[in-house]
Amino acid sequence: MKKQEPSFTDRLGDAAKAKQALLKKARENRPANDPRFTERQAARLVVEAARQVRLAARKAANKAEKTRNAEKRAVEEAARVAAKKAEQEAREAEAAELARLEVIRQAELKAARDRKYAARKARRS
Repeated sequence: MKKQEPSFTDRLGDAAKAKQALLKKARENRPANDPRFTERQAARLVVEAARQVRLAARKAANKAEKTRNAEKRAVEEAARVAAKKAEQEAREAEAAELARLEVIRQAELKAARDRKYAARKARRS
């Protein structure tokens, strides 16, 4: 005798029963049904809150460090500008002093020439 093959509707019915069995098993194994689920969930929330606190503290520390670095750079830049300005003023003062000394030297040379000229004139006359 030949074994009867299941019909299409039988196969559909078997598939639906299997799907229902899988859904029932999944519902039974849901984590919400576990009595320790709420404890684990609370522990996860505590860990996440602690992580957020550490992250916020790290961000605040980084921001404070950036602010300190920016202030330090600003102070260094101001000192550099002041030093450069002082150096420029010193160079200008030195140049002015050299120019004054050159004027004095030129005046002394002219006075010496004038004395020679006057002495020569005096001898001739």
